[in-house]
Amino acid sequence: MTQPTLIRRGRDGVSALPEPLPAALALAATGVPVMPLRRGKVPFGNCPTCAANACGGRPNMKTPGPCRCPDVCHAWAAATTDPAVIVSPPWAAAWRRAVCVAYHPGAAGLTVVDLDNADAIAWARTALPATRAVATTRGEHWIYRGAMTSHNAVRPGVDIKSSMSYARYLGPGTGHLANLPDAVRALVVKRPPAVRPAPHAGAVPSGSGECPHRTPAYLERGIAMAVQRITTARSAVHATVYRTFLAVLSTHGRCACLTDTHVTRLFTAAQTKGESLRHCTDAWTNARTTLGL
Repeated sequence: MTQPTLIRRGRDGVSALPEPLPAALALAATGVPVMPLRRGKVPFGNCPTCAANACGGRPNMKTPGPCRCPDVCHAWAAATTDPAVIVSPPWAAAWRRAVCVAYHPGAAGLTVVDLDNADAIAWARTALPATRAVATTRGEHWIYRGAMTSHNAVRPGVDIKSSMSYARYLGPGTGHLANLPDAVRALVVKRPPAVRPAPHAGAVPSGSGECPHRTPAYLERGIAMAVQRITTARSAVHATVYRTFLAVLSTHGRCACLTDTHVTRLFTAAQTKGESLRHCTDAWTNARTTLGL
């Protein structure tokens, strides 16, 4: 995203454009879909034709839908990079009333980590890799290259804005765009349910006096390999997750080596690849059943 100019050159020379329209045009020229926000920093409502989704499109704003209304309808789903649409008569009245410009991060291949206060910023500086930062009224927007699902309140003062969401455009910010890290994706992954330790029967080899799987390096290597197997899967993710869970449990499921932390790492890897918490839980339960645990 580049710094928008406040004027536009035409055939007749330089003609001034009212704010925030020039910012929207400049931003759209970089491939970022834009939309106006009205007072309260919220989208403009549906036109009479589209009120209550009578147009049959974009129900609950979850999909772009079949609606082809030229007005500023349907919030993030109306965001566009087309300058002809942005300056068209249906949008003109909205721009005259607009208080700022918003954009659809996910459609531009971006994710915004909205840090709403000083504590959230302090957390991000220790937990997330540095990237482009934009100052907001109370905090900062950290922008990463890569899209994901949006989610509010992933931790105190932190929202994720990407697909099916919008963010205010507050300037180009400072710093270089970094790729979306797993640490951000993991913020929207639900923690799996607690796992009860498996029985110890037959787990301790004769004469060892200690379960060999409790060796930190052995267990850590096994979990790391399992996580890698899941995260590098390019197809058949669900089957890969089940087979990986089965392999982990066949080695460590009978000696109570696995802790909630280990299982959380496995579930997080699976959910990052698109598996739901229910699918993870079912795969884990099925693997335990198969092994008689």
